[in-house]
Amino acid sequence: MKTRDQVAKNLKWDTSVIFADLSDWQALYDEVGKKLDFSEFEGKLGDKQALLSCYKKLYSVVADIEKLYVYAHMRHDENTKDPIFVGAMQKMGALDVEFSSAVSFMTPELTALDEKTLRSFIADPDFADYDYELRLILKDKKHVLSKETEAVLSLGGQVFGSFRDIFGMIENADLPFPTVKIDGQKVTVSHGVYGVMLRHPDRKVRKAVFQKYYAAFKSLLRTITATYVGNVNKNVFIAKARGYNSCLEMALSAEDVDVKVYKNLLRSVKKALPQLHRYVKLKKRALGVGTMHMYDIYVPTVDDCELELEYEQAFELVKKGLSPLGDDYVALLQRAHDEGWIDVEETDGKRSGAYSTGVYSIKHPYVLLNYQKTTSDIFTIAHELGHAMHTYHSNKYQPQSKADYKIFVAEVASTVNEVLLLKYLLKTTEDNKLKKYLLSYYTDMIKGTLFRQTMFAEFEYDAHEMAYNGQAMTDESLSKVYLDLNKKYYGRSVVSDDEISYEWARIPHFYNAFYVYKYATGIISAISIAERIYALGAPAVADYKKFLSSGGSDSPVELLKLAGVDLTKPDAYELAMKSFKDALDEFECIQL
Repeated sequence: MKTRDQVAKNLKWDTSVIFADLSDWQALYDEVGKKLDFSEFEGKLGDKQALLSCYKKLYSVVADIEKLYVYAHMRHDENTKDPIFVGAMQKMGALDVEFSSAVSFMTPELTALDEKTLRSFIADPDFADYDYELRLILKDKKHVLSKETEAVLSLGGQVFGSFRDIFGMIENADLPFPTVKIDGQKVTVSHGVYGVMLRHPDRKVRKAVFQKYYAAFKSLLRTITATYVGNVNKNVFIAKARGYNSCLEMALSAEDVDVKVYKNLLRSVKKALPQLHRYVKLKKRALGVGTMHMYDIYVPTVDDCELELEYEQAFELVKKGLSPLGDDYVALLQRAHDEGWIDVEETDGKRSGAYSTGVYSIKHPYVLLNYQKTTSDIFTIAHELGHAMHTYHSNKYQPQSKADYKIFVAEVASTVNEVLLLKYLLKTTEDNKLKKYLLSYYTDMIKGTLFRQTMFAEFEYDAHEMAYNGQAMTDESLSKVYLDLNKKYYGRSVVSDDEISYEWARIPHFYNAFYVYKYATGIISAISIAERIYALGAPAVADYKKFLSSGGSDSPVELLKLAGVDLTKPDAYELAMKSFKDALDEFECIQL
């Protein structure tokens, strides 16, 4: 593997525009440490000038901390073995704790202000940069309890978070990982190996791995059930204590999302399940099996059909695929390429995977890749540049206080890019095998991100409703709920094996309640935007760029409306489901 100094300069990101070197970083770190005293504002936030001064100081410090963190994080990820930046990241952890403690008085104090005062601040043009966060404080005011009660609840923070920690220990330390013989060698079926082996061409291997992996979870099912039920009951306790009508309402309120979005998702996906059943039936036919089981679901329908392109060729292909977004968008992609925004090659010690990050004060984002000559990695370029362009536009057009977009919309721009690239490749290639591979890639993505995550979301909804209404939650009842959902979602063309009823017990996201649905709404939004761009052209592109430039200036559901996506109505869901159906139609028509 290459070392970093063997990589050409134009394939490495340029961090010198953040800090020239570590000594400059250390100088700002020391300076920020002297700015963390906010006590002068405590008890005075009802005064307009005091609040304005507090906000200005707050975001000035946040800007410095962001610069410090992103630089340390990026330099650490260049070489995770480098003790200097391991140490820098540890220092950032300490600084973050100190800063959070220093400003912890703000939200309780603002929440305690009377409604008239908060509304006057929101309406005041001097608070234009902060009006949305003040609106959120006003919205949640009715769910904030007395000072004494809030103090008691805050003491429970560590206890409330312990269920996730307990599950983490069960899943990673206590689970008796089984072993199976694969190609003559004994292999331990860890979580990562399980995912890989479900794609193994030998059905006997897949079956053995599937059965033994879930047998391990079954052996600890009572303990996992007690842990999950404890987590759900904790959510019920807090929701009832704060006066929410449900755990779902409490969770979605935190991101300013209407409950009807969640229910629209469940309703729309239920309506579209015949298309998922068709997907499963086509997979069964492609695999040529008389009876299909859940351990067959992840076997590739079409063998990998690699576009083995050098990075420069891949980047040019991505630009062509994203050309419907306009010349200015493509020119910005070229800037990312030319101006040191992207770290391309895998090197010794470099962090694996890919991501995008940004620094508000320097306006442009960065992208980390570990590029290999595969079709998947070409899509990764498009995906991460989607994140980067979202960050760029939000930072350019929003004040710092409104630039960060919420997790709810975080995967929209990245997935829009993937869909546009896929559509370009389907339109321009004459290779039927590649076409079929791309359609398989797309339908698998929709199956996994839209349908599967919605099934998880429906399980969470059912489990919390059971607890909220005082119904018994046991390993048998939860496993039955999950098995029934699996049968409903995947249909009769696949056997819902008994083992799959325990799948709920291995999903760590369930300990962050009502999170997974955002994967589904994200891909629905992205597909709807991409389809709209192809159908309407320039007007849809203009709408999409308004969304990219909106940051976190309003509710994420309202911001998506700028791009023509209204998740409170059925249209976006129906457009995404039609895209899935059209891809299945084309897949079925292609003859190899």
